[in-house]
Amino acid sequence: MDDQQSYAVGWGTLALITAGIAQGKNRSGGNWFLLSFLIGPIALFILVAFFDKLER
Repeated sequence: MDDQQSYAVGWGTLALITAGIAQGKNRSGGNWFLLSFLIGPIALFILVAFFDKLER
């Protein structure tokens, strides 16, 4: 696996982790997946630092 493939796999994994955390906070996992896919670690930081869990 070359460096570019490793980067893509890592970026995709980060997007999946962000979506999972978003769902754990009762937020849209799909939307957060797409946002994380676009801006990566910044989306994860925003989600963890600024968004509390929503009540259902």
